[in-house]
Amino acid sequence: MPIIGAHVSAAGGLYHAFENAKAIGAQAIQIFGASPRQWVGKFPERGDIERFKKDYSASNIACVFLHAPYLANLASPNPFIVKQSIASLVLHLKIADAIGAQGLIFHPGSGKGMENKKALKQVSDNMKKALKAAPGKSELIIENTAGGGNKVGATLQDLKEMLNGAKSPRVKICFDTAHAYEAGLIEEYTPKNIKKLFDAFDKTIGLDKLSTIHANDSKTPMNSHNDRHENIGKGYIGISGFKNLAKEKRLHTIPFILEVPGYSQEGPDKKNIDILSSCFS
Repeated sequence: MPIIGAHVSAAGGLYHAFENAKAIGAQAIQIFGASPRQWVGKFPERGDIERFKKDYSASNIACVFLHAPYLANLASPNPFIVKQSIASLVLHLKIADAIGAQGLIFHPGSGKGMENKKALKQVSDNMKKALKAAPGKSELIIENTAGGGNKVGATLQDLKEMLNGAKSPRVKICFDTAHAYEAGLIEEYTPKNIKKLFDAFDKTIGLDKLSTIHANDSKTPMNSHNDRHENIGKGYIGISGFKNLAKEKRLHTIPFILEVPGYSQEGPDKKNIDILSSCFS
C-alpha cells in the first residue's frame, strides 16, 4: 500500500492543513503556500512556519507538497508573464523549503504557438533561474499536462527535455493519471498498457525522477486534451483502471495525491481516499 494523500485547504494558516488531512484520513498533503490566483504572494509569518513544522512533526503525515499558482507559465512568449512566473516559483520554492516540504509542483505552461523545442528550452532555462534564486533542498516538480492550448509537458519526451535541460538533481516529475489519459499518453489503464507506459517512463526519464502521482479520474475522454478531474471510479479511467494501476508495484513507493472534486464538490474527501485505498487491497 503506497502513501495516499490529498490536496487540502490551508486557509487561515498553513498548519490548518493537518486538521483537514486528519478529517479525511490523508497520509500526505498538497497545499498552496500562498494564493494560487495571484502573482504576488505573502511569505508566511515566522510563527506560522514554526507552528506548521511543530504540527507536521506531531502528525502522521508522511510528506508535504506545495502546488504552484495556476498563473505561472515558464513557456510564455510574453516577457512580463515569464518574469512574474519565475518570481512566483521562487517565492513558493522558498516557502516549501521553509516549512520542510518535499517540493513544489508546477505546470510548465503554454508556448502559445511557439515552436515546441524552443518552448521546452525556455522552461528549462527559467527553471534554472528559479532554482538559483531559491537554493535549498525542496524539489521543483514538473507536472505532465493534458496538452490542450499548446501546453508543453504532455509527452514523456517533453518531460525528459525539460528535466535534462534544467541540469539539477532537484528537478523531478509529478505524474497525473488524468492528464496522461487526456493527453493520449495511455489509451486505457490496462495492466499491459500501464506496464508499457512505465517501462517507457523508466527508459526515457527514470523512475527515480518520479516524485509523486496525482491520482485523478478524468471527466473527459482519452486524448481529449481537456484537463478536467473526476472522483475516483466515476470518470473515463474508471475503478478498474485504478485497480490495474495499483498492481504496478514499481509505484508503491511513490505517494499518491488526490486532486478530485469530491462528492460534496469541496475537494478531496474521505470517500475518495477510501475508494483509492480499496484498489490496493
